[in-house]
Amino acid sequence: MLGKSISGASVWPFVIVKNKELKEDFTFINHEKIHLQQQLELLIIPFYLWYFTEYLLRWLQYKDRFLAYKNISFEREAYTQEMKENYLEERRFWAFLQFL
Repeated sequence: MLGKSISGASVWPFVIVKNKELKEDFTFINHEKIHLQQQLELLIIPFYLWYFTEYLLRWLQYKDRFLAYKNISFEREAYTQEMKENYLEERRFWAFLQFL
């Protein structure tokens, strides 16, 4: 289901993991929980439309799929904040906008 380079994915309200060991990885789970919050804030379907539109724009910008992925605002927020234990409790509404 998940590609070779993908360890997991958040599809509201689920977190899908490639390896069950990741269920115990705080950083991984926190990253995915950030995505679940982003999805909820954008009412789920608009999140996916925005995510894939931004991915395509970044792909055109960087001409590299991995760089495009890493520079999506949702991913930038999640990677930047994934190690912060209380981030979701302190996070502002639509915080991903500061990563555009």
